[in-house]
Amino acid sequence: MQPFELKTPASLEDAIKELPSERSYTAPQPIAGGQDILTVMKDDIEAPASLVEIGHLLSSEISEEPGGLTLGAGATIQDIADHEGVRSGFTALAEAAASVASPQIRSQGTLGGNLNQRPRCPYYRHSAVSCFKRGGNVCLAEFGFNKYAAILGGGPSYFSHPSDLATALMALGASVVIVGPEGERTVPIADYYVGPEEALDRETVLEAYEVVTKITVPRPASGARTTYYKFKERDSYDFALGAAAISLRVEAGTIAEARVVLGGVAPRPWHSPETEAALVGKPMNAETWKSAGEAAVADAVPLDMNGYKVHLVKGILHRALESLA
Repeated sequence: MQPFELKTPASLEDAIKELPSERSYTAPQPIAGGQDILTVMKDDIEAPASLVEIGHLLSSEISEEPGGLTLGAGATIQDIADHEGVRSGFTALAEAAASVASPQIRSQGTLGGNLNQRPRCPYYRHSAVSCFKRGGNVCLAEFGFNKYAAILGGGPSYFSHPSDLATALMALGASVVIVGPEGERTVPIADYYVGPEEALDRETVLEAYEVVTKITVPRPASGARTTYYKFKERDSYDFALGAAAISLRVEAGTIAEARVVLGGVAPRPWHSPETEAALVGKPMNAETWKSAGEAAVADAVPLDMNGYKVHLVKGILHRALESLA
């Protein structure tokens, strides 16, 4: 890790003034929980000349209102997993938070950091490798070690998105509140992430000089059931090999509304309208769940080492839907 200066501004306005106009290898970056930026620096992927401490400037409050939920970007992942209001009214989000890494990381990592973490692809994380996202000529994962790579939405880069919370929040219709030099703006989380076909130097619409301050989540419709189901290689710590966040409303045994977002299988949380179409209007039974799984991976393009994800997604959806039944 390269030496850096730690700056501790007194206000968020002052912190934003310390941030750069554009991204670069040495450009200053914000730090809150530090669970991602410090690993990026240890891997020598980036070497910011300074880190701007914002953890003390972000709200960690989780508040319930009649219309939904507001989560401060400084809330820890463990706070979200343990919050009774989240557990009872926004089950998919609580389950996603509880699935993240280890208790130590959940107690330190923040909501804002989890949503904005960088790719975990081993080629991206190796400073001596000419990764496509870091200026190389080709995505090495396409033809090399791609066990953990994307099967949906891949190309020209094939990393899979690492955030569990982002997948759950997208299924719940959340929005991201961002503050920058020109004030505050709100972006639906469905529009927050950008794929590699749009940009290679970033994964979100967040500018280098902006900070996420809170997330708002509308209350699920009356009668809706939500869940987050994740499969990982080991019981603790690992990122999702595949995941599904689902919100369903069932009337008289028939699925009236569905929202499905897949995780761990694409360069961004993967909204799947094909899966939703296979569910809505159908009975809540195993045959429907099987059809939904087939629809979810109909457009999948597995690489040499990750064809298992096609079958994994089907199983994850079946189990998640079964749990909602």
